[in-house]
Amino acid sequence: MTHPLKTVLVTGATAGFGHAIALRLVKEGFRVIATGRRKERLDALAAQAGGAVLPFVLDMTDLEAIKALPDALPEGWQQVDVLVNNAGLALGLEKAWQTKPADWEQMIATNVTGLVEITRALLPGMVARNAGHVISLGSTAGTYPYPGANVYGATKAFVDQFMRNLRSDLLGKQVRATTIAPGLCGGSEFSQVRLGDKDKADAVYDNTKPLLPEDIAETVTWVLKLPPHVNINEIEMMPTCQASAGLAVDRTMAV
Repeated sequence: MTHPLKTVLVTGATAGFGHAIALRLVKEGFRVIATGRRKERLDALAAQAGGAVLPFVLDMTDLEAIKALPDALPEGWQQVDVLVNNAGLALGLEKAWQTKPADWEQMIATNVTGLVEITRALLPGMVARNAGHVISLGSTAGTYPYPGANVYGATKAFVDQFMRNLRSDLLGKQVRATTIAPGLCGGSEFSQVRLGDKDKADAVYDNTKPLLPEDIAETVTWVLKLPPHVNINEIEMMPTCQASAGLAVDRTMAV
């Protein structure tokens, strides 16, 4: 199968969503530049997918490397048609006054600064060719607050609004911009990274049937395969075992 947009760069492709997205897009006939910090995992992905995957080590907090990215890609891979902003993380579930400032800074550096910098690095080429697509992974945490989400939720709300404004800037161009915001999703390292404990991470999904990385990959693929004149602005997706909660009420403060 051939596509007008052929080369896709997926950030955070060493595990979870990014890994599943890369494999699914290769299956659909795309070429994938898979980025992440763990070279051995990128090499394993490339070996699994054959010559359709280019492993490229990239730290989303290394702004100089991101700015240099378009020229650092090897010959034949420099025209990036699609950017999938998947790299991101959550750290901790403490209340705002109990968190580690370093955790906040890392989430902002990765989920916000890294995302906007790589978008800025690759977008001019798409605009010049008048063809392209930017897909960013948001989260339902960017819409529905919950205790302990503080800065993580705020970074995902930033992604939502950044992508809406990006779509406005792109009016009249054949460059699309889409946000995909999953809810409860298992099968990735997300909760283990956040909680730092495998047993606690596993407990998050007890007695549930959450979304899986393959579900996110399916959604990304569907969005990309739509006719070029169709822009999906936002997709919010949850498993059937989840819904947005009602407003919280504390009943211990009554006088």
